[in-house]
Amino acid sequence: MNWLIDFFGEPANWSGPDGIPTRLLQHVEFSLLAFAIAALIALPLGLWVGHTGRGAVLVVLSANAARALPTLGLLVLVVLLIGVGTIWPVLIPLIALAVPPILVNTYEGIRNADADLRDAAYGMGLRGRQVLFSALVPVALPLILLGLRLAAIQVVATATVAAYVGLGGLGRYIIDGLATKDYPSVFGGAVLVVLLALAVQFGFALLNRVVVSPGVRQVR
Repeated sequence: MNWLIDFFGEPANWSGPDGIPTRLLQHVEFSLLAFAIAALIALPLGLWVGHTGRGAVLVVLSANAARALPTLGLLVLVVLLIGVGTIWPVLIPLIALAVPPILVNTYEGIRNADADLRDAAYGMGLRGRQVLFSALVPVALPLILLGLRLAAIQVVATATVAAYVGLGGLGRYIIDGLATKDYPSVFGGAVLVVLLALAVQFGFALLNRVVVSPGVRQVR
């Protein structure tokens, strides 16, 4: 508790390029950009594979392989390949981390939609995309949002690796604090990351209540 008081009670930690607002904004920027790119890759692919059934085995195998990638190891590899002059050494590992939960949950949500619902949609004259977006996606939405939530929390928690390549974010407090034995900064940075992850969790819980049909929520 004393470490938290020392960290958050220090006026210098609330202003300037090393202040909490600046570091928090940097962390959110890294996380949002990586999450958005991962969603743009994984959501359409998951919807297409879940709806058509084509490439399902390949998707599952590639997603499981991506889950096994060590984020820090991938970060070091990308740095060795392209250097540290850009944000990509951070984005690539975060994207690789975020794609599997989005892809697998989207695929499973569409694939496991009630077959009777699918047949009824086709029986009403709907075709292709109409069946997917009008009938299947609303039912699969809770599982899709679950994948997005898991990916977002993982990205927020792992974006601290940006500090390893000299970029900003909340990870600077942890990495720099460990290097200088400034344990209030280490503890304060970790608490900020946890609070940000909890905020993401709360945001998706609220989004779930807003966009998911009450009938679908009740069934789930």
